[in-house]
Amino acid sequence: MPLLQEAKKVADEFSYGADEVNRGVEEFIREMEEGFQANGTTLSQIPTYVTAVPNGTEKGLFLAVDLGGTNFRVCSINLHGNTTFTLTQSKVAIPHELMVAKTSKELFSFLARQIEAFLKTHHADHFEAHLQRVRSGTSQGGEEKMFMLGFTFSFPVQQHGINKGTLIRWTKGFDIEDAIGKDVCALLQAEIDELNLPVRVAALVNDTVGTLMARSYTSPGKSGTFLGGIFGTGTNGAYVEKLSRITKLTTTKDQTSYDTSTGEMIVNTEWGSFDNPLKVLPNTPYDADLDRESVNPGIQMFEKRISGMFLGEILRRAILGLIDNPEAQLFKDSDSSTNDVHSTTTIAEDSALFRQWGIDTSFLSIVKADSSIGLRVTRQTLERDLGVSAASTEDAQAVKELVSAIGRRSARLSAVAIGATIISTGRLESTGHKSSSAGDDEGGIVDIGVDGSLVEYYPGFEDEMREAFREIKGIGAEGEKRIRIGIAKDGSGVGAALIALVAGQMNDI
Repeated sequence: MPLLQEAKKVADEFSYGADEVNRGVEEFIREMEEGFQANGTTLSQIPTYVTAVPNGTEKGLFLAVDLGGTNFRVCSINLHGNTTFTLTQSKVAIPHELMVAKTSKELFSFLARQIEAFLKTHHADHFEAHLQRVRSGTSQGGEEKMFMLGFTFSFPVQQHGINKGTLIRWTKGFDIEDAIGKDVCALLQAEIDELNLPVRVAALVNDTVGTLMARSYTSPGKSGTFLGGIFGTGTNGAYVEKLSRITKLTTTKDQTSYDTSTGEMIVNTEWGSFDNPLKVLPNTPYDADLDRESVNPGIQMFEKRISGMFLGEILRRAILGLIDNPEAQLFKDSDSSTNDVHSTTTIAEDSALFRQWGIDTSFLSIVKADSSIGLRVTRQTLERDLGVSAASTEDAQAVKELVSAIGRRSARLSAVAIGATIISTGRLESTGHKSSSAGDDEGGIVDIGVDGSLVEYYPGFEDEMREAFREIKGIGAEGEKRIRIGIAKDGSGVGAALIALVAGQMNDI
């Protein structure tokens, strides 16, 4: 079977063995330590000014908005104070022209209008009462009638306070140069005020921080949550760190006051940019081509090998490589007698295979999960999504070989980031430690909250991560058993609400 042999050769290019995993961990820890000392490092290690995680008793009604990728979500969250909450939400796709708009106002005015529509639909009484106060001139002093809003903004920002942060760079296909260096909370608040909405942007939240907070609220237990990780459209991690290690908090200008009583602070790693110079990261021709033709070449190199936005494109390029390989003969059954479905295989001229970003990562999940006879589901999906009609079983097997290799590498790279963070903080060594926010005395458990389509829907993603954990020096088989991973549902919603609650109690926001 020449095709499967050639597919295996391509799959082997995505191999990421134990030695490479451990080299990755060592470099990740080095970049973490570098990021503690100064701004502008490869791993940003951004202080969030959030110094504790919730315990599940918090109460109140809050708004949250989430700009995390290709969609914008508006939510209202009612925290019940017993580790449960009620969430109402709406979601809208971001028009592509706004992702690359000339001015930031175009994007942020669109976001404010979605907040307005949500309030009119789900909180009409509150909204109308506010408008009456504005019209009658009695809105002054009505701060208690304002919605406190947590703004989940899942792009690299330099945070200067709990509701202040300037955009460092765009990722995930956004490219609005006008917004770089501006305070994104102020940009949103300006558009909210222009519409006279009863909303105050109280907290700037990265989705990973929100995931950590949500996990800790809904699963407080004896062991507070240590790390929140996103493995979806993009990838990033935030975790609880000792204040004493974040030396740039006391050595850089523009200091902001924060609570030091816990001795800890949540740090936003921005690990999507880990090893941008490619010192240790794997780099196939497909990775190199994807990066060169992306909107941000040379940046977010870790994310480009892990996250949902890029895995489909890596697969597309690998499939095209096989199609162009005369030895492989992928999708080349021109004679129906050689095809097990007795029909010639054709690729539509307008197939998504020939279009950049033409394969969605959901395609990988479908193929990976397929255990049907003759990979019937994969062949049907090839026809439906990619315009490949009458693909043979061998064609489907070749595609699945590539999918499995790309997904496995993604999971093992993800384990590098989580594993390095655990080792750097000594979390597995401090079995007797009980902190206010991330205690791990529950049998030495390290609790991790995760969210995102990859970790939730790609079959075996966590299993592949755990296999890599067992191979990491400093974790091993025993340490891997103490790592508890749980899905944090609605992390960017309830997490942002929890930080808005904290922010609303502060005097200096």
